[in-house]
Amino acid sequence: MTSSHPTLGTLLRGLRQRNDWTLKQMSERTGIPVSTLSKIEHDRLTLSYDKLLVLSQRLDIPLSDLFAEPAAIAASTAASVTARRSIGRMQDAVEVVTPNYDYHYFCPELRHKQMMPILTRIRARTLAEFGEWVRHAGEEYIYVIEGRIVAHTEFYDPVELGVGESIYIDSTMGHAYLVAEGCDQALVLGMCSAVEDVTAFLKSVDSASL
Repeated sequence: MTSSHPTLGTLLRGLRQRNDWTLKQMSERTGIPVSTLSKIEHDRLTLSYDKLLVLSQRLDIPLSDLFAEPAAIAASTAASVTARRSIGRMQDAVEVVTPNYDYHYFCPELRHKQMMPILTRIRARTLAEFGEWVRHAGEEYIYVIEGRIVAHTEFYDPVELGVGESIYIDSTMGHAYLVAEGCDQALVLGMCSAVEDVTAFLKSVDSASL
């Protein structure tokens, strides 16, 4: 079934076209193979939040700009304006589906956001199924809306959280959110801080991992 949401593929393709880059030129800027970029643009491959953060830094743009529609970019001004407002609607969220999570990135029209609001459907049940820990720059807050989750973090024992409970972590610490036993899926709202300086983080990431 075709999704009505904006997709990472259409936004990435629009970004490339606005900058008049070929796939080869974008590949040279990001270190991502042309074939991989083509799959992303055609929505045959997606990237998790940590990989999107790496991609935005290699393009030297804020992560929020990666999701910005052309109209929003054209409307932005050089002057700093503090009175910003955005209404988050499900149909306007950017949908990114990965093996472990279904992400919905809200308020994509706002550029240079200090926070990234993300509604996430969690499906993975075991660490073996989940794979490698997620690590990225900044901090994050996760609030459980539906179901129960088990929050695994690198330096702490796992903790089970239910509806109305939450966790705040240092995102550079390895972490994974799984569905708790007895639940099919879980829904959480996350807020990830937008960190501009992630040089140290990028040094630890092999470009092949994208």
